[in-house]
Amino acid sequence: MSKNIKAHFSLLITTLIFGFHYAIAKGIMPVPLQPLQLLFLRLLGGVILFWIFQRLFVREKVERKDLFKLAGCGLVGFALNQAFFYEGLNLTTPVDASIIHVLNPVFVLVFAGILIHEKVTWVKVSGIALGASGALILVLYGKSFNSGTNSFTGNIMVVLNMVFYALYLVLIKPMVAKYHTTTILKWVSLFGFIFILPFSVKSLSDLSFQLFNLKAWLSLIYIIVLNTFIAYLLINYSLKQLSTSMVSFYSYLQPLIASLMSVSLGDERITYPKIIAAVLIFCGVFLVNRKVVAAGIKAGA
Repeated sequence: MSKNIKAHFSLLITTLIFGFHYAIAKGIMPVPLQPLQLLFLRLLGGVILFWIFQRLFVREKVERKDLFKLAGCGLVGFALNQAFFYEGLNLTTPVDASIIHVLNPVFVLVFAGILIHEKVTWVKVSGIALGASGALILVLYGKSFNSGTNSFTGNIMVVLNMVFYALYLVLIKPMVAKYHTTTILKWVSLFGFIFILPFSVKSLSDLSFQLFNLKAWLSLIYIIVLNTFIAYLLINYSLKQLSTSMVSFYSYLQPLIASLMSVSLGDERITYPKIIAAVLIFCGVFLVNRKVVAAGIKAGA
């Protein structure tokens, strides 16, 4: 199996993890965990896992000048990104959040073109537009945005979450070419934890593990181990082989996964709009990937 195929497979696994994350995180907020409490526990667990894993298997040192860059990535990719996501998800719905996340490849395309001069072609733009149309059909069919004040505020926070996540994907790209994935995440998670610590201390005084049931514990384990440790390892690994736009494009599959989950649980049924949306999404993925070969450059460059 080629590295390029492994990178795509890693992104598919990550997309599955992220697709389940909406409902899982929403299910434990605001009880038993407030957003900042959940973020604190997630980053604390992530820091511990990344540092132990890196210590055991990598033992790589980072140049001092790169620590400032990693600190910036920790700020936008772990602290701001995740803080706005959980605060926003707590106020809005998973459906609204998934709709907004369709914007992620657009933000990535803009930041990649400005900051790292990643080539933007009409084929790539067309693929993104095609995938976006499929994702929008999927999540908007038979639904509408909640216009309530809390939901509107939450939606704005999720938009900011997407902006910072897109910026993280672009800023971390040069680092993944230089350092091992685990080394990067060891430092990025630590800096992210340090940045959110002053803002989460107050909420920790209200944290009560007595409110936890088995579902809450399993949800927290899922968020720390799979959604933080495993998912970010796979994302950074994929960035070594693929473009930032290609990595971000897989966010279009998350609404598809959410719909399939609903169908399997009997909450929804397969409809023609869902089939059309799935075709558009996969055609868009094909176009974004095809442009690399058509341009005659290294796949994923």
